[in-house]
Order: sequence, then structure tokens, then C-alpha cells
Amino acid sequence: MLCLVAALLHPEAALTAGAGPAESPPSLAQLEAEGATIGRIHVDPRNIFDLGDPHENDWFYRLANHLHAVTRPVVIERMLLFKPGDRVSVRVIEETERLLRDNHFLYDVVIEPTAYHDGVVDITVRTRDTWTLDLTGRYGRSGGSNTTSWGILDYNFLGTATQLGLANTSDADRRGSVFQVSNARLLDGWTQASYQRAHYNDGERDTASVARPFYALDTRWGAGVSWDRWNRVDSIYNAGDVVAGFRHRSTVSEAYGGWSPGLAARWTQRFSAGIAQQDHAYAAEPGQVTPGPFPVDHDVRGPFLRHEAIEDRYVKLYNRDQIARPEFFEMGLHSTVQVTRALEGWGATRSAWLYSATVSRGFTFFGYQDLLATATAQRQLASTGEPLTQVGAVLHYYVPQTRYAAFYGSLSGDRIGDGAAAPDQLLIGGDSGLRGYPLRYQSGDRRALATLEERVYTDWYPLRLIRVGGAVFFDHGRAWGGVNQNAVDGGWLSDAGIGLRLALDRAAFGNVLHADIAMPFSHAPGIKRVQFIVKTQATF
Repeated sequence: MLCLVAALLHPEAALTAGAGPAESPPSLAQLEAEGATIGRIHVDPRNIFDLGDPHENDWFYRLANHLHAVTRPVVIERMLLFKPGDRVSVRVIEETERLLRDNHFLYDVVIEPTAYHDGVVDITVRTRDTWTLDLTGRYGRSGGSNTTSWGILDYNFLGTATQLGLANTSDADRRGSVFQVSNARLLDGWTQASYQRAHYNDGERDTASVARPFYALDTRWGAGVSWDRWNRVDSIYNAGDVVAGFRHRSTVSEAYGGWSPGLAARWTQRFSAGIAQQDHAYAAEPGQVTPGPFPVDHDVRGPFLRHEAIEDRYVKLYNRDQIARPEFFEMGLHSTVQVTRALEGWGATRSAWLYSATVSRGFTFFGYQDLLATATAQRQLASTGEPLTQVGAVLHYYVPQTRYAAFYGSLSGDRIGDGAAAPDQLLIGGDSGLRGYPLRYQSGDRRALATLEERVYTDWYPLRLIRVGGAVFFDHGRAWGGVNQNAVDGGWLSDAGIGLRLALDRAAFGNVLHADIAMPFSHAPGIKRVQFIVKTQATF
């Protein structure tokens, strides 16, 4: 009785101990089996560092916590897929965790029962934040080209899930400044709004969108509008060098609404309809070599229908594409098909049937080996103004060996239809998988790439900020065919190398820092014997 009174007076002490008011409640699976209903829901957002952990109780961690605005409880509450009075569902709680972990401003998520009485269970949702203020000062190098950025961006402004920032960027294509503001947790917690304005040395870009997407498997409706206007110079490469360029102005917009019957027998189907606009205009650019044939202005305007089917089969894994952090792999079948009818009467350049389709599925073999397969097909208007078909497929293969090591392999290939002009060719190089070569080194109407990696994950966690791993890799690929093949070194290309992986997992902008040394097997003119690659990616 005394324990019960103490827990009621000091519930935070009971949470810290991981027990309910009197004793540990049953597991979520047991509660679901017993038909328990949800009572009170306690949302407990926590700061970046746990000062109760002696490894994180130092002046540096206290200062970071003091400067950081913790995510507001209402932001977390709006993202929960369950509410008081609902029956306990392990599936719904696991999906809630997966959706919460998709937010860069959250480092950890724990959803657990904390009290159980008379068929009613109280649930605690405990989250831990990441550091979200990015005082950007970054440098990257791949394919022999440098990228830099500096500025300020907050991924969780004042704990409201708002992204707000201004940055200056520079890469192989252009340099300029970008202002952006967005919030994906408006109104009901799932409405998204974003705006971006960019000024570059070769033009400008404006994008805006408002949407309430199909955010969960049982979501019954979604709707949205988006708009993207871009004025830029597009370049054509050969053997890593710019050989031509032209002015490209585009406006792409879409408005849609959709309905779903919800999740049934572990399947979700979604039906959407809308209108689409894709306008492209081209012009010669002073100082640039004009490509031939020159791109043709074309507009796509008309209605579309979209169907999406998702099998509810997700697996929680560790040490695959991240280091010592949970990852949710979509192992079920997932297909999306969209058919668009471009209509001259709506302002399209020509009437045509266009489509895009994607299907993916995961497979698990003995020894916890996982294979993720994706196939794509699309028919769109190309720079020639004519319909162009592209098909492709990619395989990702994971073989865990020990807690600290895994083999990873990938194989991809795609092809575009005959008659594709130079601006529509497929590219491969240092920025797209062949790490030992210049960016966009080869182009063609066919492309293939294989990557083999031996990955190492460690428990080394310097300053409780950086998780450390590494990889030994081999890349082999080629792009060939078409109108813009390499004058030299147009065959199969290979490279090998070694790399360091640093996962900045306590920062919203961390991702995984790649520091690689790659050695190309080709010694053609212009190819350096060693390529140094530094860049950040979302995964290992």
C-alpha cells in the first residue's frame, strides 16, 4: 500500500524504475490478448542527454540541454495513433514508434505500459530529443568535385517541429542561398506545409506544398497541393567534363485527393485522383556549347489516377544501414501505380498516356539474411517532346555475420528507350556509385552497377555523440549506348577502397559521415590514382 501511495505521489519515480504503481504490468502482447483498453496516456519528452547517466553528466551535456528547447508534449501527442478508450493493439503501438522515429528531432522512442488495473492500462510515451540547431559549416567531396554549405537551420524551432533556416551552398552545378521553412505537424498533427526560396548564380527556385498525406496504414483519406518553379542551367557531361549546356525553365505542380478503406487483413489500399502540370521550356545559354538536337519545349497537363497497395510487414533490425540504432525495414509488398492522361484541351503540347509504377518487396532467408528488391517503370515526355520509357530494378542484400560485422551487396540496372537525347541519358560516376571516378563520368541509354561492402560496426561512442564504423568496398559498373558515349574509357569500370563511417546520431542533421579512399582500376587520362570522398548520407 505504501508503494502504491508513493508511486501515485511521485509517478516520475515509478517511470524511472520502469515499474507500474504496484508491480510491473503485463507486456503489450498480453494486454492485447486480455482485451485491455487504454486509460491515461502520459507523454514524457526528454532533453538530449540523460544527466542521470554518469557518462552524460558533465558540463558539456548540461550546457547542451540548457540551450536546447525540448519538443513540446502536444507535438508528440498529435502523432500518436492511439487514444484513451482504444483497445490495446501491438501493431498500432509499433507503427506509432516507427512513425515517431522518422522524425529527425527525436533520438529515441519508448512506448510502454506503466499501470494496469481493472482491464485498463496506462501508457507512457517517452522520447529523447536530438540537437536540432545546425550552425552549418560543411564540406564534401565526391567524383573530384567539392560541395560546401554554411548557414543556420533549426530542425525543431522552439520545440514545435518547425524547420527554419537560411544557408549558402555550392556544388558542381551551382552556388547560391536557400531559405526554407516547413512544419509537418500542423493542425491535426499530420498536416504538412513547406516553402523554399533559392537564389543561385544560374537562376532561382521556388517550391511550396500543403498536404495531409496517408500518414498511417489505417488512414482513410489524404489530400495535397504542391508547386515547384525552377530556372537553371543544365549541363551535359562526357568523361567527367562539361561539354554542353542550356537554359531550362520548369514548372511542376499537382493537386490530389484520395480515399482508403483502411487496413484489412494486413493490407492497405489507397485510391487517389488529381490534376498534374509539368511545363518545360529551353533556351540557348550564352557562353555554353549548344547541344544537338536541342531540347524541345513541352507541357504535360491533365488528370491522373493513382493506386497504392501496402502489405503490413515491417521488421525492426540493428546494424544494417545505421550503427547501433533501430531500423524498420519494409519487408511486405508495396506497389504504387499512377496513370496520367495529358490532354491538348487542357494546355498540353500533345495528348498522350503517361505512367509511373514502382513495386518493392523484402525476402528473409536462413541466417537472418535479407533481400530488398525494387522494380520501376515509367513513361514520360523527354526533352525531345516525345514519350520516353525507362525501366529499372535494384537489389539490396544484407548478411549479418556477427554483432559487429555484416556483408552488404547491391545490384542495380536500368534502361531508357531508343532515341533518347543527351539531356535524357543515364549517368554514372563518382556521385552515383563509382566512387573512384569523376562525377557523371559515363552516360548512356543503359546502366548497371554492383557494389560489395564488408561493414564493421563498433561500440565505440566518443563523447556519447558519434558512433563509429567502417567499410571495405568494391564497385563495378558502366553506362553505355546512346548518343553521348565516352570518347575514352567507355567500358566497364571498377574501383576498390576503404572508408570510415561516423554516425552523428545525437544531432538531427547528423546522418552518416562517409570518409572514403577509393582507387580506380582504370588509368585513363584525367583519372586520379586515388580519390578522396567526404560526404554525408542518410545511411551507412
